[in-house]
Amino acid sequence: MESAMSQPTETPYEPTERTIPTRSRERASYDRELVHSILDTAYVCHLGFVRDGAPVVLPTLFARVDERLYVHGSTGSRPLRMAGQADPGLPVCLTVTHVDGLVLARSAFHHSLNYRSVVVHGTARQVTDPAEKRTALDALVDHAIPGRAADSRPADAKELAATAVLRLDLTEVSAKTRTGGPNDDPADLSLPYWAGVVPVAVTSGTPVPAADLAPGTPVPDYL
Repeated sequence: MESAMSQPTETPYEPTERTIPTRSRERASYDRELVHSILDTAYVCHLGFVRDGAPVVLPTLFARVDERLYVHGSTGSRPLRMAGQADPGLPVCLTVTHVDGLVLARSAFHHSLNYRSVVVHGTARQVTDPAEKRTALDALVDHAIPGRAADSRPADAKELAATAVLRLDLTEVSAKTRTGGPNDDPADLSLPYWAGVVPVAVTSGTPVPAADLAPGTPVPDYL
């Protein structure tokens, strides 16, 4: 597999014209560890590209391996076909967002969200190397449930042929976050409306076995 060049975690990403926000620049960060933590704790990304002159945004699973992101899908899906047809690849914008809290202000205007987000610009290319493809698919499974790839049947030749994987290097990257409470105007502080933050978190429930699971099959420790 062609290996991605790992960067020291203390080295920030280099800001570019596309990764510098036009609003709330103080919330932007190029810290590599922060970017990785936001990506590694999200289940779904949104992949944006242009099709026939119009923008398209698709939600999909993804995984990070060092300084690369992998996105998978059917070999018949439009973005994967487009990335494979064009020699330069497919220009994309990939985003990930966590909502951490609902920020309620005294005024409707100052309501907000506490969030962590990452935006990645770049060129996606189809993975054709078999070893890299298997590594990417294992990473996609383990990204959702760490340890699951080794505890399930790997894809066979037919399944691999029906699955395509896109690779996107982490080069043009930025994170943006908001924390804290509402920013009410001083004149509104005496208004009789509740203000504060309603925390929002993703939690996992108790595993529910498949109806056809063999009796006595234990729940894996990683669940």
